[in-house]
Amino acid sequence: MRQRALCNDLTIVGPALLNDINLGPLVINGSLFDTGKPVLVVPEGAEATLSPRRVLVGWDSRVEASRSVREALDLLAGAEEVRVALVDPEATCTGNGAEPGADIAAYLTRHGARVSVDRLASAGKPVAMVLAQHAIDTSADMIVMGAYGSRRLRERLFGGVTRWIVGKPPLPLFLAR
Repeated sequence: MRQRALCNDLTIVGPALLNDINLGPLVINGSLFDTGKPVLVVPEGAEATLSPRRVLVGWDSRVEASRSVREALDLLAGAEEVRVALVDPEATCTGNGAEPGADIAAYLTRHGARVSVDRLASAGKPVAMVLAQHAIDTSADMIVMGAYGSRRLRERLFGGVTRWIVGKPPLPLFLAR
């Protein structure tokens, strides 16, 4: 599998593999960690497309989020609408900047994407739940986000946004690390 992924632009994980609790996570982790290539996770009932009309970008100003946006740039530039979603963003000079989401919106706009920024309050809910619900509420066709923002072991033991969404994705999920 690794050799095939190295010679492709994208690994697509469909419902059969996603539902295999032994093999699915290995393929996703292997593709992300061993090849550096993005993964498109397509759950049962979702339509796999490389031309989504509406895309939600989960943004947290981390390297993984930046890489996912760069890897999905053609998809994002071709979409009718791109919504950059930040959950509980804080204005900082080193992370989100003075205007959270403005920098990534400007970057995407320079590449031809039609972008809006949504700053969402978690109200105590897990970030993954907030993103998934916002994707549904905005009729997104796909979520683009960075994978494994924290240490791999911590991610496996304690969950995290990537693990939660990969386990129960509401729609296709484009992941990069």
